[in-house]
This record gives sequence, C-alpha cells and structure tokens, in this order.
Amino acid sequence: MMEVLDAIPPSLAERKPDMFLARPSLLAVVLAIASCSWLSAAESFQLKVAQQGDGQRAVPLKVDVTVPKEFANVKVVKLSAEGIEPIIAQITGPGLGRHFEDPLAREIHFVIPKSAVGPAREFTVSTMENAESLTGFHFQDEAGKYKDLLYGDRPVMRYMYEAVDTSSEDRRHETMKVYHHLYDPQGEHLLTKGPGGLFQHHRGIFYGFNRISYEQDGEKKAADVWHCHKKESQTHEKFVKEEMGPVFARQILEIDWNGQDGKTFATELREMSVYHVEGVQVIDFASQLVAKADNLKLDGDPQHAGFQYRATQHVPDKTAKQTYYVRPDGKGEPGKFRNWPNDQEHINLEFNALSFVAFDQRYTCCYLDSPENPKPARFSERDYGRFGSYFATHVSKEEPLDLHYRLWLEPGELEVAQVQQLRDDFVTPPKVTVEMGNRS
Repeated sequence: MMEVLDAIPPSLAERKPDMFLARPSLLAVVLAIASCSWLSAAESFQLKVAQQGDGQRAVPLKVDVTVPKEFANVKVVKLSAEGIEPIIAQITGPGLGRHFEDPLAREIHFVIPKSAVGPAREFTVSTMENAESLTGFHFQDEAGKYKDLLYGDRPVMRYMYEAVDTSSEDRRHETMKVYHHLYDPQGEHLLTKGPGGLFQHHRGIFYGFNRISYEQDGEKKAADVWHCHKKESQTHEKFVKEEMGPVFARQILEIDWNGQDGKTFATELREMSVYHVEGVQVIDFASQLVAKADNLKLDGDPQHAGFQYRATQHVPDKTAKQTYYVRPDGKGEPGKFRNWPNDQEHINLEFNALSFVAFDQRYTCCYLDSPENPKPARFSERDYGRFGSYFATHVSKEEPLDLHYRLWLEPGELEVAQVQQLRDDFVTPPKVTVEMGNRS
C-alpha cells in the first residue's frame, strides 16, 4: 500500500483526530532520537523525497506517517540511499495541537545534510544498533530558575521561567515574564539579551503584546504583558512535554498570561523545537493561545508586540553601527533600519534577517514568517538588534490562536536569495512519499 504525505511542519490548527492525512502545513522539522532497536534489519519501509532547494543549506524535514506495528516502540532509525552516507532520523509522537486516534500515528524527523541536498532520492528506513551511544540533546534544570538545553556538553538554549518575585521592584522586573535565550552555535556566548541594559523589557526570544483588552468578572480590562508596568505577568505553569535526541529536541510549556489584578486572562501552550544542523541554530517557535476571558483582543505597536528576537546587550554597547538587515527587496545599509508605519512597505514580509556583530563574530539571524499567521504582519527593526513583527487579532475561548515561526541563525553573512530559500524550505518543503511495502 502507498501512503502519500507532505513533508511539512505541523499546523497547530490540526486538532481533529481525523486529520492524519496528507496536507500542506508549515514547519519542516528535524529528528528527535532516542533508543530502541529490537527489530531485525530486514523490517523496513521507504521514503521517497522529491528534489530539494539550491543545495546551499541543509533541509530539515518532517513526515506524518502511520507506522507498521513493528515500529510502534522504535525511536531511532536510519535512512539509507544510494550514493550518500546514512542519515539518522527519529520517530516521535505528534507535536503541539496534533491529536490522532490511530495509536500508530507518528512523525518522522530528519535533516538532509548540505552535501546531499538536491536530487530526489529514495530512502530505506530501518532500525539501527547502539542508538543510545549517539551524542544528543538533553535538558538540565536549575530548579525554579531556568532550564538549559544542551547538545552533548554544548549549551544551545535556555528557558527563563523563575516565578514572579515581588520582594522588590527590581526583582519583579527581572521575573515578570518568561522567555528563551539562544547561544551561538559553538555554545560559548549567549546571543540574546536578558533583563537590564538598553530597554530592559526586550528579552531574548519573546512573544507578547502591549495593548491587550478583554472583559472579565463583568469589567472591561486592559493589559500589557510586554512591559508589565502595572503588575501584569507571563508565568510558567508547567512543562507539558519534552523530547530529545541526537537531532531534535522539543519543549512544550504551559504559560499563563495575567492581568493587572493577577487573574489569568489567557493560557498559552508554547512549543520550542531545536534541530541539530552543524554550525547553525535552527529554532521553530509554535504557540497555541486560548482565551480565559471574553472579547480578548491582542494589539500593540511594532516595537512592543508580537514575536520578536532581541540580540545580546553587546550589540548596543559596541557594534550597533555595524548592524544591517536583509529583506526581500535587498540588503540594507549598516546602521539603518525600517519600522512600520513610517516605512509603509515594511509589512507582510515573507522574511527578514538581522546581521549583527557580537564577540568579534558576525551572525545572521533569519526570521521566517508563515502565511498561516494572522495578517497584516507589521515589521520593526532596530540597529541594536531587536526585530520581529506583530499583528492585531481577537482570540476566543472556543478557537485558539495558532502561530508558527522559524529562526535560523548562523555565523557570517547571507544574501537575499539564500534567506528566501530558507523560507521556502520552511513553508513549502519537498514532498515525501511513504511506501509501506505489502502492508495492508
């Protein structure tokens, strides 16, 4: 029997159990790996991957598949094709917002390395021995403060989740909201900013809005979970799910959005997925926000709302005039930046890329938007390394707000065509056909 599916990232809107079907969505992913190799090498199936990209960057892929029952407990597999080294891949359960009745519904994650990108290939999927010996991702918790993600002994990302501390105003500002730090690809420096410094409310990889309105307890209320000036907050409630392995790590978090009175007006499930691509940081951000109050509206301004990245304080302190942006219409000038609405064309961009210098190294961070996210998306930039986009939308108790973005960060400079290809790989990855042989 043949099953044809798209190698595409999970749409968070896919919540129905009967939706385990081939369909385009958005977020190509890599592989999470663990260990279990009790099958014989003779038991396998095939993946046919269509031609990919321009060959300049590795291509992360995810495939939805109902696996044979013999693979029900298998986590680590290898993909073998003529002419290239085997690729390690992982079989995982569904990600955020994806629930299927079939107990054999899985995701297969893998990365086509740069050296193999290009021609269409047919891969044989089979189990592998000694998978537990592979270097992989793992989490390390500093209980009650932050949780690190490491690849082997190399730091990759840090989740800042300390509970709000009201012992002083300084401590409240330090702990008023959750966010993620990102390390450089070598794990030597944090490339994102924490509290303090220029505009202390800008931190790391962050998502929030400064102009929020809703109705609760019969009253009209307002909130700002970006600045949190009036005792608003975003609070970590629990770790919902964590997966890790040699190629992929996934962290799903439950986060409450709280108003000036401390009452929760929305609850978010936030999924951070990290892919092991040599010399690169690849982060997929996904979110599902559910209203706990009536008539919830999210709004803001380009500098203080939406999904944004803030570079390390090293940039405003030392290198801001070397910062430039790569946009669909070309490379910008160092020290120059655009902001909607003054720059009317700075809206609904497929991508934007921040090129900045920190710790004697230039990096380019690519911000890849999805067409499924709310529009219009109004973009903002600053030479000190804060950039992203926001939108205005209503969120109901019945219909969550689903989002997905990708950040791709690597040392050096990228041209417009290269960033465009990364965005294309994110939104429209190559088609994959799954062949299960004689399975009925």
